[in-house]
Amino acid sequence: MSKGFSRRGFLAGALGTVAAAGTGAALTGCESSSKAAAPAPAVVQFRGAHQAGIATPAQDRLAFAAFDVTTTRRADLIDLLQRWTAAAEKMTRGEPVGSVEGIEESVPADTGEATGLAAANLTITIGFGPGLFDDRFGLAGRRPEALRELPAFKGDELVPPISGGDLCIQACADDPQVAFHAVRNLNRMGFGVTAMRWFQLGFGRTSSTTTSQQTPRNLLGFKDGTKNVNGDDARDLNEHVWVGSDTDQAWMSGGSYLVSRKIRMGIESWDRDRIGDQEAVFGRTKVEGAPLTGKREHDVPDLAAKAADGTPVIPAHAHIRLASPDSNGGVKILRRGYSFTDGVDPLTGQLDAGLFFICFQSDPATGFVPVQRNLGTDALNEYIKHMSSGVFACPPGAAAGEYWGQRLFS
Repeated sequence: MSKGFSRRGFLAGALGTVAAAGTGAALTGCESSSKAAAPAPAVVQFRGAHQAGIATPAQDRLAFAAFDVTTTRRADLIDLLQRWTAAAEKMTRGEPVGSVEGIEESVPADTGEATGLAAANLTITIGFGPGLFDDRFGLAGRRPEALRELPAFKGDELVPPISGGDLCIQACADDPQVAFHAVRNLNRMGFGVTAMRWFQLGFGRTSSTTTSQQTPRNLLGFKDGTKNVNGDDARDLNEHVWVGSDTDQAWMSGGSYLVSRKIRMGIESWDRDRIGDQEAVFGRTKVEGAPLTGKREHDVPDLAAKAADGTPVIPAHAHIRLASPDSNGGVKILRRGYSFTDGVDPLTGQLDAGLFFICFQSDPATGFVPVQRNLGTDALNEYIKHMSSGVFACPPGAAAGEYWGQRLFS
């Protein structure tokens, strides 16, 4: 007997995998009848000193959207942010935005596709782009010095329609439909005030943000992000991720700056390369993920080690060397990227897939920018193209009774 068409199954397949609702929630025990007890709620606290979705343990799925603000009325934008905040808080608890039932003539307050699904560790994070701080809303004098358009980098092939934006929403969850539902509903609520500029789905986190998570692999088959900032390390977070009280704009104290980059990978050419070449590109072994100077993944790379012929064991242009804090004056960023696949490029017949890179830092000018410049000679550049770019100021968490960015508009 046919089971029929499953919309949830279709979305999970489109992301390249099938995800179960509530993944990661531990079972609390077993009844004598061998039936498992109900899983503990997988809910991440929405309110707090910092927005969730930054130092939060990285979930498995991503839905990311950038928006242009189409209204010219400050009151309309504030009203939307108030409604978005209330809706986001409900969705992160696993609740609908509003009732999906009513009289036949009414429009449902929630799109309904997440009805019955667990919260799945959903986090929703908002960011404000440089374009928001123009003369439309009286915010020109409130733009932080750190919020500037990123400079051009060697090898950029950016596509303007999928770059930038006045606002961004990052929804992460352990169920793809829950993450998609969050962005879809916020987009629906923004009609007449915002227009979605671009949208990206992601699967398979490519970085670990806690010591309890194993380092995942990117689509090139390598572990990347082994030395990522640990979301449990308050010292690193305060030094490298959270904006301090000395910021030029007090409303950003406790916030962070998000940089996004869509990086397409030349998977077909990579797959035809020898494993020795692949390992030299990354500076790590493919299976274990150890630096070429070690045996285990978390061994400290010896960047000074030389081979018998005098050449560096970790090649001069290896990704691990150029991205290392030791090669960037101690700079660290919190990486939170995801793999993506957008089907097949109709012009080449090759997979349109790669890494949707996301990172957070206290200032892009001292975080992402110098690291990316140092990667200009990265051997990996032969196999990748940077297709989109964005930078956003993510305000601190909303306290009880506050809406997203309230301190900006106060």
